Formats: sequence, C-alpha cells, structure tokens
Amino acid sequence: MSFKKRIATHFMLATAIIILFVFGTVYFIVQETVYANLDNDLSFEANKHKSEIDITGETIHFINKGEWEEHEHKQVQVNPVFLQILNAEGEVMDKSPNLKENELSFQAENEFGSHFNGHLNEVNVRQVQIPMYYKKELKGYIVAAMSLEASLMVLENLRMTLFILFPIVLIGLFFISSFLAGRSIIPVVQIIETTNRITKYNLKERVPLPSNTDELYDLADSINSLLSRIESALERERQFTSDASHELRTPLAALRGTLEVLVRKPRTEEEYREKIGLGLVDIDRMAAIIDQLLALARFDNDARLEGDTTVSIKVLVDSIIERHKSSINEKKVSIQVLADDCPDAWLVYQFHADLLLDNLVSNAIKYSKNDDVIAILLREENQELCCEIKDQGIGIAQEDLTKIFQPFFRSGALKHPSIKGIGLGLSLVEKAANAIDARISFESELGKGTKAAVFFKEILS
Repeated sequence: MSFKKRIATHFMLATAIIILFVFGTVYFIVQETVYANLDNDLSFEANKHKSEIDITGETIHFINKGEWEEHEHKQVQVNPVFLQILNAEGEVMDKSPNLKENELSFQAENEFGSHFNGHLNEVNVRQVQIPMYYKKELKGYIVAAMSLEASLMVLENLRMTLFILFPIVLIGLFFISSFLAGRSIIPVVQIIETTNRITKYNLKERVPLPSNTDELYDLADSINSLLSRIESALERERQFTSDASHELRTPLAALRGTLEVLVRKPRTEEEYREKIGLGLVDIDRMAAIIDQLLALARFDNDARLEGDTTVSIKVLVDSIIERHKSSINEKKVSIQVLADDCPDAWLVYQFHADLLLDNLVSNAIKYSKNDDVIAILLREENQELCCEIKDQGIGIAQEDLTKIFQPFFRSGALKHPSIKGIGLGLSLVEKAANAIDARISFESELGKGTKAAVFFKEILS
C-alpha cells in the first residue's frame, strides 16, 4: 500500500470510529427522546384518569364512561390512549371503550410506575401500570398504553439511514482523504524524483523547496544541506586524492631514479652509500606523508575526545620546546615564553593541543631565519586561554592566508626550496582545533614574520 493510501486508510479508520460513536450517540439520544415523550404522556394520562375511578367495595370502574364514548366519536385521536383497571389479583375490572374486546397485558414482575413495551392485538404498545390505594390498602391497578408503531418506525428509519450512510461516508472520506493526501505529499514526490536523479556525478541539483514553511520545507532544506555537505566532502576527497598521489609520486620517482642509477653499473662503496642515503631520505618523506595522511583521516572519521587526557598548558609548551631543542640550536633561534598572565591550573587536552601547538612551533622554527627570536605568549582573555606564537621569519603573502589550511598547500614553496615540508601540518592544526572547539587566527606580513594565536576554552570538570 502506498504512503498516500496508508494516510487515507488511517484517516478513514480514525474517522470511522468517531462517526460510529457519533451515529450511536445520535441514535441513542433520539431513542431516549422518543421513549421519554411517550412515557411522559402515558404517566400524565394514567394519573389524570386515576382521579376518574370509583372504588366501591370490591368493584372498581370508570366514572362518566359514557362521556368518553361521545368524546371519542366527536374527534379523531391521532395517538389514542388505552386504559384498563385491574383489581389486586390482576383481574380486569373495567377498560376504556377503545379497547373493545381486547385487553392490555399485566406484568406483575415489573416495578409499578415503570414503563415497558407490550403488545395489543399484535401491535406494539408502550405501557405503564400504576397501583391504586384506598385507605392505604391496595385495591388494584390502572394500566395505560399508547401505540409504539410510529415511534418504532421512526427509530427503524433512523437506524437504516445511519447504517446506509456509514459506509457511504467512509468511502467518500477515503477518496477525499486520498486526494488531499496526494496533494499534501507532492513535495515528497518531488524530493524522491530529485534524489533519484542525483548521483555522485550530479551533485549540483537540489530539491525544490515547498511554498509553505512547514515540516516538508524543513525536510527539503535538510536534504539540500546534506547534499551540499556531501558535494563538499567529495570535492575535498577528489582534491585530497589528487594532491596525495602527486606528493607520493615525487619521492617514489626520485627513489626509482636513484635505484635505476645504482643498477646500471658497478659502483664504489661511497657511491652506494650516497645513493642509499638519498633513497632513505625519500622513504622518510613518504613515511611522513603517510603518517600525516593517517592523522588527517583519523580526524575526519573520529574527532571525539574520549580517552584524551588533560595537561597544564605551561607543562605542554615546555615539553614541545624541549622536543625541538636540536632544531632550535641548529638555527640558533631563541624562544621567549611569557606566561605571567596564564593561570597555572589551566588545562588543555593533551593529544589535540600537543599536535596543534607542536605544528605551530615547528613551523615558527622552520620558517625563522638564523638568530631570530620566537615569542610564545600565554594569557587569559575573555574566559579563554590565548597561546600566541610569533616569529620573525619569511611570512605569508596576504593572498595565501585563506589557503593555508588546505592539504598540501605551501605558500612560496618554490621561492624557498631549502625549507622542506609537505603542506599537511596546518590541515592537522585546523582539524585538532575543531575537535576541541578551539579557535585559530593568523596574522602575517611577507618578509617580517607570522603571528598565530590559538584560543582554548576552559575545560569544565
């Protein structure tokens, strides 16, 4: 069953229950009203004629019975009342002239004063029987009856009408509901048709947004946002794959060239050492590329913080400086750490912050000139911890600042061939910062240096 028909069916079933309840209530109210009117008339007639009864000894009869007959002949009674008097033993003592040779049934088991259905000459009647007392002694009963045929016919017609209307209304509701459901799910059909046309080679198309801002609008908008994210991710994947293959191809080609040179003819031990050393350099470069590619993939697939311990920012900065001590001594740069405005107890996530700051410090050392000064400033600012790393190196061109987080991008790489790198460090920095909700800002001037600032949020226990 289609979604449209399911909606129509569910609506029809829910409405069927409501209609069944409404029809039953209507029928019950009409039935109770009909019987209530009859019972009121019966009780009124019985009590009215009760005062026209004469009780003499064991004899009970109506007074002025002859006037009743004359009255009956002078007018047409639409709903005649039948009256009957019985003694205490249930024997008929007198009755209204319109009963003729017929008698009303007497049901001693019924509560006196209550109303019940009976039969008179195979005709349905409504009856009431009221006891009569004389000097606190039960003398007999007066039984009053009216025809029930017209009322039963009304109830039967109402019952048949409701019975016939019930399926007609449900069928009509089903088709109306199907039509309305079909119109309501037009945006859904459009979403299905559009998404069926979209493939990884056709991600530019978007789902048309409905005119009404409702749940379907939100659904279409969410799908469009998802398609945009998928398109962006696939574009990054294509670019990443292209860049990675290019970067890996270069050291592989160099390694292949070195090995081909070695096998062309016998070499001296010194030549073998030289070529093998070049090959090892290429292998190390490929290993570094692969390690950083794996780190990027880890952040892309799982950037959660579970299992990451915390460490004091001051302790972490000291350990990173110690780690790069050989590079610092080689370039004869000096590092100044200013942490007077930094709380000693300020903690950061060890793995992510270490990867982030290690890359920034490493870049500051790599792109600094000999005898330069690198300043690391730690301070609290607007309930965040700012770690500012400022060097006096070659700097970054302004037009390249927006590209520095792209994988394999290196600003001015051809101008400085002596500075080795593969262009993945800042991509890792951005991923690590996003994982711990840190912010990064860069300021740089070509030829004068770069300032990188990282803003860490306080870790709440």
